[in-house]
This record gives sequence, structure tokens and C-alpha cells, in this order.
Amino acid sequence: MPGFSVSRESEPAYAGAGATFSKLPLVLDPKDLAGADVAIVGAPIDETVTYRPGARFGPRAIRLADVGGGTQRPNMDLGVNAFDVLTVVDYGDAEVVPADQKRSHEAIKRAVGEICAAGAVPIVLGGDHSIAHPDVGAVAAHLKPATLGLVHFDAHADNVPSLWGVTLSHGTPMRLLVEEGSLEGGNIVQIGLRGYWPDPEDFEWARGQGFRWHLMEEISERGMAAVMDDVVAAAKRWDHMFLSFDIDVCDPGFAPGTGTPEPGGITAREALRAVRRLASEVGFAGMEVVEVSPPYDHADVTAFLANRLVLEALSGLALRKLGREPKPERSS
Repeated sequence: MPGFSVSRESEPAYAGAGATFSKLPLVLDPKDLAGADVAIVGAPIDETVTYRPGARFGPRAIRLADVGGGTQRPNMDLGVNAFDVLTVVDYGDAEVVPADQKRSHEAIKRAVGEICAAGAVPIVLGGDHSIAHPDVGAVAAHLKPATLGLVHFDAHADNVPSLWGVTLSHGTPMRLLVEEGSLEGGNIVQIGLRGYWPDPEDFEWARGQGFRWHLMEEISERGMAAVMDDVVAAAKRWDHMFLSFDIDVCDPGFAPGTGTPEPGGITAREALRAVRRLASEVGFAGMEVVEVSPPYDHADVTAFLANRLVLEALSGLALRKLGREPKPERSS
């Protein structure tokens, strides 16, 4: 196992000094990533938000939101312990620079690139959604010329050219990734969009680029399972998939701790199942969970959900690596 231990054996989740994800071994040198299947890295930045701040504290909160020691037990629905199958480490946080989103993005891109170069899958804990620009970009650059597609859960399309004249914003990463050639618009699928932003001309630009989206209204009418059937089918046509999960895709009742909440979103249960399906049925070359803002998070509700989204993704990857179908634990 790469890295060094941050906890004692059989230590409960709330005890000890370890502050890594699920008390995983800590790796801080890129050469020590050798042998890891997955590396979790934080991107503590929120300088680009346009409403409520606080997402810079998201990576720490997500790591600490572990009620039962995620490395010790199997996923009840899948019947697999991800950490028995995958070698997973915590790569600490990218070396962001306060108040300088350009240099922070460069640091995030460098950290994700180091993980990819070591042959591991990066899972990035945000941070605001501007981090999609550097982290998706780093994965795309590593995989070229292979095709990278993006499955994007969000209340907002994040495809505008700028907000208040700011290009490196949490509302612009999808536009930047397409315009810079990291992604093709036809390989982007968005899920859960709703509300009143962005404007019609921004959707028209996305339509012209080939974006596809499933509005929340469609999910309400058809059901989440049917929509995810379409999403999984689309993602299987790509060489690789990146999974971008903005926590505000969930209804604020399930994820109150976020910067731009939008009522009427998906449930926590729908979110967990969707991520599990994508990880197990498609697999992913990178993942991010963004826009968790602990100052607005009542009783750590949002952080717990974000933590479990990562665990579901890891469990799905483990099941896929084993080549097994889900075998849930059921009562006799």
C-alpha cells in the first residue's frame, strides 16, 4: 500500500488525528503514487463563486464525513468492499493560492496530471465548479487521442463565456473545455438542469456544439431510472468517461450546504444510485464532487452525501474490476 498510515488499527471514524478520506494512507510525493488504482485529491478553492462562498472548506468536510469507517465494510447493495479490491490513497490537496484562481487552477491541473501519469484514477473533492476546467482538462490531455466524454450532474449548465466579466468562473468551465478542445460538445451529457439560468442564447450555443441534457422536468416525468438508462447508453459509446457531480443537482432538502441552491432537484437516493450505476456499468477516468459549502451545511447533511457519493463510485469501480454483477445482501 503506497503512502503512510494516518490512524491506528480499529480506530472509530470520529477518533484519532487522521483527516484523510476514510483514513486512507496519505501520499504527498507523486512518485509514491505508484501502485495506486485511485487517488483522492482536494481542490479547496471558492474564489470564483457568484453567490454563497465556503466551498474551499468542502474537501476537508467531505473527508471527515465518515460515520462508520468506509474502509472496513462492504457496500450493502453491491456486496463488495471497494478497499479490498482497489488500492486507494489520499493525495492531499492541490497547492492552491488564495485569491488567485489562475494559479490555483494551474496547481489543480498539475496535481491531477500527476495522478494520471502514475496510472491512477483521480477523484477530486471541490471546491467550486470552476475546478472542472483544470481537472477535466488534465484528464483529457493525458488520454488524448482517445475520446473523453463528460457526464455532468448539475442544476446549472455552467456553459457561459463569462460572469461579470470573469472567465475563470464556476459558471464557465463547460464552455472553456469545449472551446479549448479538451472535450467535444457532442460528448457532454448534462443531468438535472432546472431553474432560471443560464440564458437562452447560452443553451443555443450548447445545442450548436452538440450538448445533450436531461432537464429536471424530464426526470420528473420519465423517472430517474429511465433517464439514467439513456445516460449509461451514451457514455458507453465513449472511450473514457469523466463524472462531474455538482452537489446542487440535489434538492436543497438533501444538500443544503451549497453555494447556489435550486429547489426541485433529485433526491439523495437517486444521486447515489446514479453514480453507482455509472461507475459499475461504464467506469470512469476521473471524477469530481463540487460545490459543498460547509458554512451552510446543517448537521453535515451535504458533506455526508458527498462522502457517500465517492464511496458509491469506488464500490462501483471495484465491482467493475471484479467483472461481477451486483449481489446485494437480502433477507432470507
